[in-house]
Amino acid sequence: MSKGAWYVWAVSEPSSRPVLSRQRTVSRREQLLNAAALLFAERGFAGVTMDDIGGVAGISGPALYHHFSGKEAMLGEMLVSISEHLLEQGSAIVAGTSTADQALDTLTRAHVAFAIDHPELITVHFRDLVQAAEVDRQQVRRLQSRYVHIWVEVLTRRDPSLDETIARAAVGAVLGLINSTPYLAVLDNEATGDMLHAMAMAALQASWH
Repeated sequence: MSKGAWYVWAVSEPSSRPVLSRQRTVSRREQLLNAAALLFAERGFAGVTMDDIGGVAGISGPALYHHFSGKEAMLGEMLVSISEHLLEQGSAIVAGTSTADQALDTLTRAHVAFAIDHPELITVHFRDLVQAAEVDRQQVRRLQSRYVHIWVEVLTRRDPSLDETIARAAVGAVLGLINSTPYLAVLDNEATGDMLHAMAMAALQASWH
C-alpha cells in the first residue's frame, strides 16, 4: 500500500477464512490516522478538530502539522489508502485462486472481514468522502471502479452468459450489503460475518440462475 499502509493481508489457503489484522508495529503517522478515523466515525468530519485528534493520539494539535497539512489531508490519505488496500487485496485473491467460485468466495470473505474489523473506516468513507479534496475523491472513485471490475470479471468468468450490466448490479448490491456492517451491531463478529457471507454468496449466485 503506497500511502497509509495500516493493514496486513494473509490467506493461508484460498478456501480458508481470510485474516485481516493490524500490523504489530505502526508508525506515528499511522497512529494519527487511526485516531482520526475513530473520531471521524464517532463525530463526523466537521465535528473533529486537529486538537481533538492530537488529544486522542497524545500529541499537541500544532504538532500534527509536522505530519499532515490539515484534517482534510488526513481524510484524503485515509480514504485513498482504504481503496488501495481493497484493490490490492482483490487482485491478490484472484491471482491466488484457481476457479471463479473460489475467487468469489474468498473475495466475499475478505470484504466481510474488512468491514467487520474496521467499521469506523466504512462509516467515514460513506459519510465523509464528500469532505475530501477533489483530487482524493477522484482517486478513490478510480480505485473503487477497478475493485468492482475485479468482482465483475470473476462473476462473468463464472457465468460467461451473464450480462455485464447485471453482473455489475449484483456486485454493487453485495458490496452495499457487506458495507452495512456498521449498522448491524446486533450479533457478535463471527455470527455477523457468517450471516453476511451467506447472504452475499446467495445474492451472487442468484445472478447466474
